[in-house]
Amino acid sequence: MRSKVRPIKLEDLAKKLKVSKVTISKALRGHPDISPETTEKVKELAEKLGYTPNVMARNLSARKSNTIGLVVPKIAHLFFSSIIESVYDTAFKNNYETLLTISQEKADREKKHILSLLAMKVDGLIISITQETEDLSIFQRVMDLNIPIVFVDRVPKLSGVSSVTVDDKGGAYSAIEFAAKKGYKKIAHVGGYNHINIGKFRCEGFNDAMKDYNIPIHPEWVVEGGFGEQDGYEGFMKIFKTGKLPEFILAVTYPVALGIYSAAKEAGVKIPEDIEVTCFGYNLLNRYTPSIFNFVSQPAQELGREAVNLILEKINYPKDSKPKNIQLKTYLHLRNPNLQSGLVA
Repeated sequence: MRSKVRPIKLEDLAKKLKVSKVTISKALRGHPDISPETTEKVKELAEKLGYTPNVMARNLSARKSNTIGLVVPKIAHLFFSSIIESVYDTAFKNNYETLLTISQEKADREKKHILSLLAMKVDGLIISITQETEDLSIFQRVMDLNIPIVFVDRVPKLSGVSSVTVDDKGGAYSAIEFAAKKGYKKIAHVGGYNHINIGKFRCEGFNDAMKDYNIPIHPEWVVEGGFGEQDGYEGFMKIFKTGKLPEFILAVTYPVALGIYSAAKEAGVKIPEDIEVTCFGYNLLNRYTPSIFNFVSQPAQELGREAVNLILEKINYPKDSKPKNIQLKTYLHLRNPNLQSGLVA
């Protein structure tokens, strides 16, 4: 029977180099109290002997786990996958690990994930709420426990929360403004749920622009629903069944626009030839193939980066941290069959 190999400890390194455990510990952390020569010797020996630091013990003594919990509704589409990558990358550069959970647009799963992350003693939470989320008690509970929390893209109606969002209202306004200047008078909106900020503000931008450009709003062409492909499919079919078709549709998200395209194709309606569609977000394939949609850019990478910077500020300087709401700009990009229009990452 093979005997177990005892792991190398700090005292083993200290004994071999004839220095204190404190010196070894500081050298491994690159502390300025230790000379570069000693630091190099310690790190070389640690690597040679296969020393692995006891991160758990160190974090317990520091009362920090150096982990951030991340809860997002989806992972399949570019927008949220880009946020996830940016959160991971920014956290890693700041010596933090990210624990990812996917709520799949289910409020009960979202709550369960948050409770699990709290049990894992994460230092803070970054959350984008589900389209079902209406009971906000779990978020209030987190805040009452003084655990830092930052909402990204989708934000609950709670006072005193910090968030990173885009200018949803302005982005929707710019899309309708473009349609109005192009001469469209028959305009529809397949929107999201109005109890979620992105659905609410994108609908407000739509309404404001329609009013400012004196374009009549047809209630049957303003559809409230979710943020996925099925919602877009059902939204278009509701409009199609009215017997009259718009010339232009603003879709609340890229997945909703895909659903609209699928339904339109089934109904024998061509996009963009018969109806022009503009949505929030895009697909990476748009860099290489002609796009069928105009789109309002959402700087997902920047959303993730700012969310991590904000949560780290709350973790490291809790007494100085106050609620902060960062809003990033959006830009309207027109579809370009010749691939000459710029796209944002």
